[in-house]
Amino acid sequence: MLFGETIQVALSAIRANKLRSFLTALGIVIGVAAVITMVALGTGAQKAVREQIETLGTDLLSVYAGQSMHRGVSSSSVRLTTDDSEALEREGRGFKAVIPEMRRTQQVKYVNQNISVNVIGTTPAYVSANNYKVSYGRTFTAGDGEARKRVAVLGYALPEQLSANPAAMLGQQIAIRGIPFEIIGVLAEKGAQGSWWNPDEQILIPVQTAEYRIFGSDRLNSITVQVSSPDSANVAMIEIERVLRREHGVRPGADNDFQIRNRAEFLATMEETTKTFTFLLAGIAAVSLLVGGIGIMNIMLVSVTERTREIGIRKALGATRRNIMLQFLVEALVLCMLGGALGILAGSGGAIALSVLANWNTMISPGAVALAVFFSAAVGIFFGIWPARRAAMLDPIDALRYE
Repeated sequence: MLFGETIQVALSAIRANKLRSFLTALGIVIGVAAVITMVALGTGAQKAVREQIETLGTDLLSVYAGQSMHRGVSSSSVRLTTDDSEALEREGRGFKAVIPEMRRTQQVKYVNQNISVNVIGTTPAYVSANNYKVSYGRTFTAGDGEARKRVAVLGYALPEQLSANPAAMLGQQIAIRGIPFEIIGVLAEKGAQGSWWNPDEQILIPVQTAEYRIFGSDRLNSITVQVSSPDSANVAMIEIERVLRREHGVRPGADNDFQIRNRAEFLATMEETTKTFTFLLAGIAAVSLLVGGIGIMNIMLVSVTERTREIGIRKALGATRRNIMLQFLVEALVLCMLGGALGILAGSGGAIALSVLANWNTMISPGAVALAVFFSAAVGIFFGIWPARRAAMLDPIDALRYE
């Protein structure tokens, strides 16, 4: 029997039992669709996390106050101050920018609207380091800070909260803690960073103005150090440690009374977490592929039993064991590949539907599609070998006698 004829016979057998063939392939359809959809969810989550962290800046190091130890007892009296930020800016080597941050929640009034909002005292470098854009007006300058001017830059969401037009707010007065400030700019939308913080809901003012006119304190919530590249972060951390240990009078051998966090490391950790999550989802979904393969093997074994007499006739007419084995392997492979193709369509459609209807972050991975196709073909071959071998090993005389 020729190779082409063997394939035609296999396809004819599939067409002769369309409903059974479809139901047999359904397990593969569900398995492939589940794998593609789950991987799309995991990849989309990974991409969203990466974008969120990158908007915060991967070339930034954040310094926070830690705890000092006195006679074995921790104390929270350690503070970061503007003197610390000035020392880092003055003595630190390899820093692109040193950005102090004073953050307090204050009552803000505009015309007849009152809201409670985060007010951040910082430097002009805060905007560029954190990848902000200015939609209207301008940001404050170093000169505004040195003169302790009462100028403010609003986050994107504040004009809407204050029921005002952002462009019309420029040059207007906004009261922070009862003190009037001139609105000189409005930032572009940045987007919420999860449920814990929305950078669009804040007001930026010069750190000197915040220290002397609003907060009455030189205490900082944090200091952000911008490095030239993420690769130089480790060297920069050593520099920060050297300067601050001397500023705080930390003795040799004693623990630091401050903390340094690398946002790039946070990105790597989150990416690793979401990657593990993606593999977990794909592994769970792949179980359905295994179940579908077992279903195909079961149906193929039944098919061999039903077609025993047919196999005997083919062998009597000259078909070899190889021909018979190839015929049943082709049937199993076609069923799996057909199921894989339908599964790709169903999985891609499911991922798009989740993105549109549920507003979830999904991204269809070409690698996942290729893997699903390969896996469906592998399932067809693996689970088709035993039924094909059983059919090929039938004795022609016994097969012809089978009723």
